[in-house]
Amino acid sequence: MADKVNIFWFRRDLRLDDNVGLFKSLNGKYPVLPIFIFDSEILNELPKNDARVTFIHDSLQAMCDALQKNGSGLAMYHGKPLEIYKQIVQEFDVQNVITNHDYEVYAQDRDREIKTFLAEKDIGFYTFKDQVIFEKNQIVKGDGKPYVVYTPFKNKWKVAFNEGEHLKIYDTSAHMDALLQKQKLPHLTLSAIGFTKSDIKVPGYNVSPLLIQEYEGTRNFPAVDGTSHLGPHLRFGTVSVRNMMRKAIAEENETFMHELIWREFFMQIIWHFPKTQFDAFRSKYDRIQWRNNEEEFDKWKIGKTGYLLVDAGMRELNATGHMHNRVRMLVASFLCKHLLIDWRWGEAYFAEKLLDYEQSSNVGNWQWAAGSGVDAAPYFRIFNPMTQVDKFDKQKEYIQKWVPEMNTDAYPEKIVDHKEARERCLRVYKEAVA
Repeated sequence: MADKVNIFWFRRDLRLDDNVGLFKSLNGKYPVLPIFIFDSEILNELPKNDARVTFIHDSLQAMCDALQKNGSGLAMYHGKPLEIYKQIVQEFDVQNVITNHDYEVYAQDRDREIKTFLAEKDIGFYTFKDQVIFEKNQIVKGDGKPYVVYTPFKNKWKVAFNEGEHLKIYDTSAHMDALLQKQKLPHLTLSAIGFTKSDIKVPGYNVSPLLIQEYEGTRNFPAVDGTSHLGPHLRFGTVSVRNMMRKAIAEENETFMHELIWREFFMQIIWHFPKTQFDAFRSKYDRIQWRNNEEEFDKWKIGKTGYLLVDAGMRELNATGHMHNRVRMLVASFLCKHLLIDWRWGEAYFAEKLLDYEQSSNVGNWQWAAGSGVDAAPYFRIFNPMTQVDKFDKQKEYIQKWVPEMNTDAYPEKIVDHKEARERCLRVYKEAVA
């Protein structure tokens, strides 16, 4: 009979250090078999050169190399998670499966299914909080209801926060001898799961003291490399959110800290209100008569709307998988309000393209732009794409980089007149939500 093992299941926590679930599993009773499942339910929806899949595979390979130095390794599987677990329990005498919480709707359904299957085999299933400081019902109003406005959520978050308790370091390095040793474990190449290496590379993150100190002054200007590029690393867990929060505190930068809290705000929204992944939080906004002009949507996607900052942002997204946050707000507002195209169309396109795609934040920010979400901009707030250039790219450095044909006949005419589009938007929204 095979030796008894505990499994640690990597998901959105692709690091060996400061990983709560991994730390807990390494301090358990049985040797630990680390695994990762390339979920075919998710991968089948992605283009075969998806940069995020390359990034995940590269991150797994780096962990695998590190684990092999300890005489262990990382087992990689490809398929539907339930089918993979049916296979694993045939190969190993599994006692417990340990992993970290995931808050998205699909993930919760998947985990319930896995937990039920494992329980039938008398195998424990334990999950831990790792990707956030506070989760689920931990930050709620006095009456137990969730916050739907960011500022009071942030204030309550900061009152509840205790650095010693919430930024504890989970040091796994001293416990690596608890890993399952000298086993031949399945290893998958990118081609084995049907993917090719992407030309788009996830950039390294920058949380230097200088960037954090200057963050408030530089983060709104897309021509300045003043953002941390942390998004993909937090999304896939190649960094610990506790470590990033420590850096924000060390530099005494509340703006940087508040951005991390925004992420948790949207995560608890989608946990409390799972319907918002598809439906407007403010249900009356689902009455809006979207125009949904496919030709205009295609021009928006490829950056040929005739509005410089909108087009620069969309071209940056298509070329790099990244878009500056300030520009994201503009292109989202432009799609929903100038073109009257359903926010779900934009959300789906960002989901396909963004390296840092996080369902909760993406849905939350798109609904903010459309006016339909929690703590949303009022419907009559409509960004002026021309004055946004004056405010945030006055010298047109960012625009010049992505729209080199500006001021030439090759650049397209505006697909809508700003004044007319604004008046049309106000009329349509007012009819729907007044």
